[in-house]
Amino acid sequence: MDFNSHTDAVVRVTVTLVNELTPGERRGRPAPLPDDLAGAAGRALRDVYPGQRDVTAAEATELAEVAARLREVFEAMAAQDVDAAAHRVNALLEETRARPRLERHDGEPWHLHFHGPGGTMAADWGASCATSLAIVLGGEFGDRLGVCTAPHCDRVYVDVSRNGTRRFCSTACQNRVKTAAFRARGRAG
Repeated sequence: MDFNSHTDAVVRVTVTLVNELTPGERRGRPAPLPDDLAGAAGRALRDVYPGQRDVTAAEATELAEVAARLREVFEAMAAQDVDAAAHRVNALLEETRARPRLERHDGEPWHLHFHGPGGTMAADWGASCATSLAIVLGGEFGDRLGVCTAPHCDRVYVDVSRNGTRRFCSTACQNRVKTAAFRARGRAG
């Protein structure tokens, strides 16, 4: 399932920022904010955009605040509250002054950016991430945004499978749940 290449990439950035820059649980263990927030933010962005510059400590703090707001959209969708998710996305779009703009740079062809010139790194990424979630929510795949259903894991994901039945953030969480169920059946029998 593809939205379009740039939207797909920004949705991946959104998931990575939320998972790396918000505290919670991951694969059965606590997932606090990283000690090196700037390093984690830079790695999250470079995971999808390898040429992304380093992130300053101040920018990382702002990105973590944006990531917390983006997490609310995934949580609303996991609770099947599309209205709440849409309201949260709309608020982010307005606050970040998201606006589409065709740009060409770094030898790439013309492509759509979702922020204008002169914004902060966090506002620009916030505008891009909010717009990508708006595209997902406004299309037929809005129900593909989710929060891992494994016990003690709250990492987010976008289900890009053909049948749209993903429930876990990773294969590790899926295997953890299957192993626990297998062991429970063994004890019961």
